[in-house]
Amino acid sequence: MNRINQKLQENNKILSIYFSAGYPNLNDTVQIIQDLEKNGVDMIEIGLPFSDPLADGPTIQESSTQALYNGMTTQVLFEQLKDIRKTVSIPLIIMGYYNPMLQYGMEKFCQKCAEIGVDGLIIPDLPVDVYANEYKATFEKNGLINVLLITPQTSDDRIHFIDSVSDGFIYMVSSASVTGSQSGFGNTQEAYFKRIANMNLKNPQVIGFGINNAETFNQATQFAKGAIIGSAFIKNLTENGVESIGEFVKGIR
Repeated sequence: MNRINQKLQENNKILSIYFSAGYPNLNDTVQIIQDLEKNGVDMIEIGLPFSDPLADGPTIQESSTQALYNGMTTQVLFEQLKDIRKTVSIPLIIMGYYNPMLQYGMEKFCQKCAEIGVDGLIIPDLPVDVYANEYKATFEKNGLINVLLITPQTSDDRIHFIDSVSDGFIYMVSSASVTGSQSGFGNTQEAYFKRIANMNLKNPQVIGFGINNAETFNQATQFAKGAIIGSAFIKNLTENGVESIGEFVKGIR
């Protein structure tokens, strides 16, 4: 069974952390992953930096730009992760944009992920129809989960379709804004969380965008299986360095 599915079967609420590979420094990637696991994080999203990130707010954009400047590439990331399963056992997901993966070759990219022990991909700009028609078989052949996104604007019909082609969890974007641009959840977002929870989808939901502290983590996980923290973690890395990871995670739960 895929590590993501194993993790989703556990009783606790999932804390997933996102960071940009190659940031703050090119060779920090593995240490960050190891330190996150040691401090009790359940799942990690490794950002593959890209020059034109559609959904990312300023904090993640700046970290991606710096990572690219540091020399991060798809090939460098795969090289960094080649022995990761010797020291890390929690689910690892690469989050990146379609263009770099297409340039690398989707079949080859998926094979490489399987080879090094990556469990899934999040590709925000890959349309679900294209995934279902062109890539689903490739993902399944390589034991990879494709995590698809929904937003408050996604129609019920579309959500049911996304649920039908998913086999892991659904990434539930909390609002229509970019990452890192809000603090706390209002009545509109809570109504959206409740609406999705009441749809009884076959895949659990993990909420991202706007989770930045213990309060927002607890608020989100009242309605979903877990929550993802990205911008707040990267901001902490920027201000306090890699050695501050344990303190940051303790402040969430």
